[in-house]
Amino acid sequence: MKSVIEHRIWRYATKKFDDSKKVSNEDLETLLEATRLSASSYGLQPYHVIVVSDQQIKEKLRSVSWGQSQITDASHILVFANFTDFGEDLVDDYLANVGSTRDIPTENLKGYSDFMKSKLMDLSSETKENWTSKQAYIAFSNAMQAAAELKIDTCPMEGFESEAYNKILGLNEKNLNASVVLAVGYRSQEDETQHLPKVRRTKKELFTII
Repeated sequence: MKSVIEHRIWRYATKKFDDSKKVSNEDLETLLEATRLSASSYGLQPYHVIVVSDQQIKEKLRSVSWGQSQITDASHILVFANFTDFGEDLVDDYLANVGSTRDIPTENLKGYSDFMKSKLMDLSSETKENWTSKQAYIAFSNAMQAAAELKIDTCPMEGFESEAYNKILGLNEKNLNASVVLAVGYRSQEDETQHLPKVRRTKKELFTII
């Protein structure tokens, strides 16, 4: 229990990364697997994660990220992109995976398929996109906490031009929209923010126990 809290105290929104330090392939794979295992509504995972290490691409992204240095100095940039729309194939593909993974005949999953489609297919396009974006944020949060367990620093970032990211990364033609960004790497010793105590609401202010 102590380590659970310690990881969260250690983690902070890194303002300055040490650009000479890179996340190892092994740790990156662990981080991505932790992200893959994240919960999502119905298990559908209506998002995609683009992992950027190419420095030229990072430079382009920085120019549309308010010039923030984390984009170019971090080891990798994880762009969480939500589906902008979806149809029945989202459910069909998932249940095909369920059937294959758990050795269940697809016809045995028809009831669950019909249930999910009844809840999702009639949603408006705006509601669908809002829902998929929320799902991306769940995976994003899991990635951030997994990174803390690996002692990899992160900076959650919403300060960027989503449409420009979509163009640079070729997301529009893939039915994706850049929703939120996680810069990952290692803190610079020059980052004074790391020494500041966390500022959070008290338990009394934040929680209601009924």
